[in-house]
Amino acid sequence: MTTTNNSASSYPYLFQPVVLSETLALPNSVVMAPLTRCFAGPGLVPTEQMADYYAKRAGAGLIVSEATIISPEAQGYPNTPGIYTPEQIAGWKMVTDKVHAHGGRMFNQLWHLGRVAHSHYTGSQPLAPSAIGWHGRVPRSPGLEYEQPRAMSTDEVRHMVERYAQAAKNAMQAGFDGVEIHGANGYLIDQFLRQQTNQRDDEYGGSLENRARFALEVVDAVTAAVGADRVGIRLSPNAHVHLEHTPGDEETFAWLLHELGSRDMAYVHEGAFDDHIEYDYLGGRPSAFLRQHYPGHVIACGSLTPEEANRMIQAGQSDLVAIGRPFIANPDLMDKLRTGETPEPFDPEMLKTLV
Repeated sequence: MTTTNNSASSYPYLFQPVVLSETLALPNSVVMAPLTRCFAGPGLVPTEQMADYYAKRAGAGLIVSEATIISPEAQGYPNTPGIYTPEQIAGWKMVTDKVHAHGGRMFNQLWHLGRVAHSHYTGSQPLAPSAIGWHGRVPRSPGLEYEQPRAMSTDEVRHMVERYAQAAKNAMQAGFDGVEIHGANGYLIDQFLRQQTNQRDDEYGGSLENRARFALEVVDAVTAAVGADRVGIRLSPNAHVHLEHTPGDEETFAWLLHELGSRDMAYVHEGAFDDHIEYDYLGGRPSAFLRQHYPGHVIACGSLTPEEANRMIQAGQSDLVAIGRPFIANPDLMDKLRTGETPEPFDPEMLKTLV
């Protein structure tokens, strides 16, 4: 599609370059949000179809990959790719090579589901900070319900930190430009941060500093492995999925964000389905809470229109904006934003194919 400089005038702030770190400059302020697609091949290996899918969307300033499990016991949904075997690393290298050939940049999102993993996929009881389960049916897994997890030992928690670091090294071997630690949406790291899911009595539970210890140890281990300038983290200070808010959790997140601010990371990414929702315990929208407590780059996310995204960046409310489902519906979304063409609307039927 032909584009002109004048065509970007509708959303000029979406098309301004961003220096994310000393090692990575982005050509625009739009991030393709991580989108779980469940199309990995046998052995949870990325496929050529996945490489084509991501390459078509390389016009985004940054692509964050679909959530990628760091070890076999981390899985909770079908056909989600991994980053822990040589075959998976080679599959992702095919993806990143094609994205780079199309001028893109890509981070790998490192994922452990914790208590919402499932033995149907792993063959073992889910691991969690405490033996406190979630309820209901597992998405994308007909007939499965969440299981009772097993509390991790202190040694297992420490070993899990090492697994995140190794996964980050594997991601760099696979050609990614960096990694995003998935600390949001009620998965393992988020479970450690919450009072309701973390009732431990060792150094990883009790005080807010202890509840944040696992997240910070993961960040420090991953940054030691690949460099802080190549590391982001996704957080959900709003408890909107897979867990419940307990008064005081917001203080844990405020303290965590303060600590992250001294680590010179690439960014903090909002994990929210809808950033329009205001939470009393956050004092407003999740993106505003992140901006208030974190001094570095903030990526806002959550059903934001291009017009809203442009205004947020213009107003300094975020540095970048992540867009999710419109990228599923529109491989050429960036071209459409440049020309002012109306993007195709997302339809859940689109989730059945990878195009």
